[in-house]
Amino acid sequence: MKRVDIIACGRMRNSPFNDLSEMYKTRSDWPIHFIEIESKHKEAKRIQQDECEKILEQLDLKALIIALDERGKEYKSIALAQKLDQAMVAGQNHLQFIIGGADGLLPPVQEKCDFLMSFGRQTWPHMLARVMLVEQIYRSQQIIKGHPYHRE
Repeated sequence: MKRVDIIACGRMRNSPFNDLSEMYKTRSDWPIHFIEIESKHKEAKRIQQDECEKILEQLDLKALIIALDERGKEYKSIALAQKLDQAMVAGQNHLQFIIGGADGLLPPVQEKCDFLMSFGRQTWPHMLARVMLVEQIYRSQQIIKGHPYHRE
């Protein structure tokens, strides 16, 4: 994989979540880039629309685009790794993951996605979801390599 982008609404700032994200990012053989989207608006609908526009500006329509969304499909780690591996075998070398803001993603962003993925039916704090995503990207890479990091 030549590039993995995580387009996320909100700023990570210095926190234990940032340290965990950086740990998995550093371990990964795939270059992971965080693109943080932040709106200066105060009203929820304006924030969501602003985030939508800023996310759309960052999308590479040649990339495999995956959004975290509560309505998305839940993938076991091995299934996600297989899906990413199949994309790479088909010649894909750019992944873009999207983590929306507090009010979710608007249809114009969802429509650009190749698929929606969920971490389950629970609601996760935004920064924790970011850590979980980076870990799952790292885990997928290890599964693809046949490394014993993942146990099932």
